[in-house]
Amino acid sequence: MFVDEPTLDLFLRGVLLTVLTLCWVVLLVRINGLRSFSKMTNFDFVMTIAVGSLLAGAAQSTSWGGYAQAVAAMAALFATQYSVARLRQRFDPFETLVQNTPVLLMRDGKIIDKALMETRVAKSDLIAKLREANVLDMSKVRAVVLETTGDISVLHGDELSESLLQGTRTVTRS
Repeated sequence: MFVDEPTLDLFLRGVLLTVLTLCWVVLLVRINGLRSFSKMTNFDFVMTIAVGSLLAGAAQSTSWGGYAQAVAAMAALFATQYSVARLRQRFDPFETLVQNTPVLLMRDGKIIDKALMETRVAKSDLIAKLREANVLDMSKVRAVVLETTGDISVLHGDELSESLLQGTRTVTRS
């Protein structure tokens, strides 16, 4: 692709294609905005993984055609993410279609076992997240939410504004 010496060609191709592709990704992020690699939705998370996979594929391309296909696919992913974000802002039914609903796993110091079972979150994982959030007293935990991205948010303290739980799904306690 670049030089006749196979080992040197592999090295040069890997370095050059990686640098070119990283510059391409930075350009796409600058065009698409700060949200490009956020983890605000499950769609954003999948986008991040897909771009990483395409970047690796582009860096390992053995032909310019394969490289062009990978960078074109990246541009298509960014364009799709932009379009989906705009549609989610404008149309609630579309938002419902593409977005999961956050689920309440714990409320007012009590674990909702049925929610853990439904979401396949182990109690030990929930307890680990409570420790990670520096919870010292379970009765001070106002809510624990499994977010749409798979992250777990722990809200603890003396009071909780109900607006913070807006849009969460509550599973009937068991």
